[in-house]
Amino acid sequence: MEQKIQPQYGARAVILKAMGHPTRLFILEELNKQERCVNELTEMIGSDVSTVSKHLSVLKNAGLVYDDKRGNSIYYRLCCSCILDIVNSVQTVIKTKVEKQMEIAQCCGITRK
Repeated sequence: MEQKIQPQYGARAVILKAMGHPTRLFILEELNKQERCVNELTEMIGSDVSTVSKHLSVLKNAGLVYDDKRGNSIYYRLCCSCILDIVNSVQTVIKTKVEKQMEIAQCCGITRK
């Protein structure tokens, strides 16, 4: 790969890697609805503050979320909602894959119980 092309793929990979965890995907979807503080997300996720803060740090370092300190709380918001287009595309791939598997199963005489 040419050296002048490699940095753009590296930058993209950082973002995709940051999104590559179920908890972080959940956080992104929640932040798309509205900004949230760490305590709200911790309660929603059912994990400890430290773990949620680490996930938020990964998302922030990748440039996916902004934070805003207000008093003793830190609120997070999505940088750009278009990032969830990737999630929607993944969902379409999953749906297409399941439909294809169902077609194959029907051709082989396998039915769902």
